[in-house]
Amino acid sequence: MMLFGKTIVVTGVASGIGRRTAELAGQLGAEVIGIDRTRPDQTFGQFLEGDIGTADGVAAIVDALPDRLDGLCNVAGVSGNTGAANTLAINFFGLRSLATRLAPKLRDGGSVVNVASIAGYGWRDNAARAAAIARTDGFPDAAQIVKDHAIPNEAGYPVSKEILLVWTMLAAHQDLFKSRGIRVNAVSPGPVDTPILTQFREVLGDARVNSDVDRVGRAGTAADIAPAILFLCSDAARWINGTNLATDGGLEAAITADAHSF
Repeated sequence: MMLFGKTIVVTGVASGIGRRTAELAGQLGAEVIGIDRTRPDQTFGQFLEGDIGTADGVAAIVDALPDRLDGLCNVAGVSGNTGAANTLAINFFGLRSLATRLAPKLRDGGSVVNVASIAGYGWRDNAARAAAIARTDGFPDAAQIVKDHAIPNEAGYPVSKEILLVWTMLAAHQDLFKSRGIRVNAVSPGPVDTPILTQFREVLGDARVNSDVDRVGRAGTAADIAPAILFLCSDAARWINGTNLATDGGLEAAITADAHSF
């Protein structure tokens, strides 16, 4: 899983999964460009201050990046504690906008990796809503989307990840990416011991988080997730496209077994 000669963009590098992904990418030989709203206390490669929460913020990031890139790791996201509209704006619309606007700068055969979540597991039950939002154009008014689909604030995070998983499958077959062999995949962690976990407890509740952790024996770490993200950026994953890689210690398997009683 070497990344020598590749230029990899990683969002959300100030902490957690994004930080470890940027660090590991550099160790695997990549040139790393890290993006975050806040400058990290330690940088790995180049750092670019940027905010994917607005269309203007995404445009500024795209303009500042070089013309040849090999991979985009969409790690940046929020927990949902700032309301559904802001959560969708960052976790989906900003992420999607960055990927689509960067596509012309990605080399043929490049890779986009979206960090989703086990919280998006319900996309199948909510596929019509997720697909409708995933197919919206541009960077819409997230508050209006939330209103149109009656999404409560407490559901903002799981809904954002449901939409992201559906869009990952759609994007893999969009001409923008597919015509040039650019792969679009997702990684779905379970609970991960990062600074944002406390916020997830506030949003999802201790009972839900503790239950998920108990099912697999421990919370994950950023070091558990980063290798999966970078595998999907590597040439070793050249025939993997439009898929979601559950990186959760077996949590999705346990939930699926319960849901289908097998």
